Amino acid sequence: MTSKFSFLLIAGLFVFFTSCDKNPDPVNEEELITTLVYTLTPRDGGDIVTLSFKDLDGDGGNAPMITSGTLKSGKTYDGVLNLLNESVTPADIITTEIQEEAEEHQFFYEVATTLPSVLTITYDDKDANNNPIGLKTIVKATGTGSEKVKITLRHEPNKTAVGVAAGIITNAGGETDIEVSFDLSVTQ
Repeated sequence: MTSKFSFLLIAGLFVFFTSCDKNPDPVNEEELITTLVYTLTPRDGGDIVTLSFKDLDGDGGNAPMITSGTLKSGKTYDGVLNLLNESVTPADIITTEIQEEAEEHQFFYEVATTLPSVLTITYDDKDANNNPIGLKTIVKATGTGSEKVKITLRHEPNKTAVGVAAGIITNAGGETDIEVSFDLSVTQ
């Protein structure tokens, strides 16, 4: 009887320990982002500029639809990003999820041009740790010319790494959730 009890006890403990979840942390899966809209509203009146990227069938299918825009020199714009997953109905609002997980996300804005640059983009929002997010920006247009602006969303970047708070992606690490380039013109 003792050996039968010992066997059942050992078998029960084996089942208990092997069935316990060794990784209780929930997995935060990356969201599908099919649509990115960057709305630039001039502070002192004028035309709102909307840059958009839409790729409803994902990588490898049809080419994405990308709209460019024209800014006016000497103006300051308030930039707001909105991200959606429009592959489902109703569309998932990814912007809300990024706001809720702000400490785990950061947008980077890289301006590729021949010097001198005619655009300056700075952060206008912060997470609970006082680090930038990038859903809101301030865009200053000076001079005239053409620019290419690359917007990159990083998931779990190292926000305390050198240059990251200033918007330099080099040391950010993390995973890229979306990366889009827009052509912008700055005119008089």
